[in-house]
Amino acid sequence: MNYLSGRVIVLAGSLLLAATCQAQAPAKQDPYPNRPIRLMVPFAPGAGADFTARTVGQRLSETLGQPVVVENRPGANGIVGTDAALKSPADGYTLLLTSRDTAAMNPALYKKLPYDPLTSFEYVSIAVWGPYVLVVNPKTPATSLSELVELARAKPRTLSYGSFGNGSFPQVGFEALNGKMGIDLLHVPYKSASLAVAGALAGEVNVTASSAAGVIGQIRAGKLRPIAIGSPRRSPLLPNIPTLAESGVAEDLLPPVWFGFVLPAGTPKPIASRLSSEIHSIVHAKDTAPRFVEMGLEPYGSTPEEMAESLKRDVPRFLQAAKAIGIQPE
Repeated sequence: MNYLSGRVIVLAGSLLLAATCQAQAPAKQDPYPNRPIRLMVPFAPGAGADFTARTVGQRLSETLGQPVVVENRPGANGIVGTDAALKSPADGYTLLLTSRDTAAMNPALYKKLPYDPLTSFEYVSIAVWGPYVLVVNPKTPATSLSELVELARAKPRTLSYGSFGNGSFPQVGFEALNGKMGIDLLHVPYKSASLAVAGALAGEVNVTASSAAGVIGQIRAGKLRPIAIGSPRRSPLLPNIPTLAESGVAEDLLPPVWFGFVLPAGTPKPIASRLSSEIHSIVHAKDTAPRFVEMGLEPYGSTPEEMAESLKRDVPRFLQAAKAIGIQPE
């Protein structure tokens, strides 16, 4: 074999080896995200949950460079939409808004949930939190929580409270209030928070509790009267309204609500971490944070680890609270 033939053979072998290696090399993945993201909201449009989802979703679409499409799928205290989202591929393209009651309270209310908040989620971030506000119909002659309690004592089983379903935070809070104060406010369950507020507006119930976002408009219009707020401190939106503690009731009687984001379990953690970082920046942005405050929500933007720890504390806590007031899982 002459010199030229040998060089040809060596060159041919090198090209064949390179082609083989290239064929065996894994295909390079496109950077995340490279297509639209679906943001599932397991609640009806309106109020704090939907506002949070749409505000964060709009900004995420700008920072990620892909459309974030909000899809409302309400039903069964968030179970319907949560189940649908968790059946999606764990690839980061289905983001789920959840809340403290849907994630932490539902295990105490339902014998068979299609998800486990401690194992079914890849945690992203608790985006915002906000206190519940106790409001009465203006025709109810009570301007404070103590006056409502005295009225209930003077007229047993004549005053009622509205909740957004059996086992909802308002029911747990009002039943705890009944026990602590020795009164008997009658429970009227509605199918949603907005319907409970509508019941108070119409005078179907005397009092209800809602996130500040759900009642601030009616309060400003004089259609509902706030009497207490479930928060460690007074709200800048309602600076003249005392906290539960100031009203002589334990602060944790009606714990604050929060709205956060999760992904189906198994979603790559780098995706969850990136979304968490983006959400933290969004809720604290100078042009976004005031919008949440105006709705009675305080920006938070937790890490995935902080969200996990919060749920680990809340799930057994609310299970115990539900048992204490006699709520039987359905």
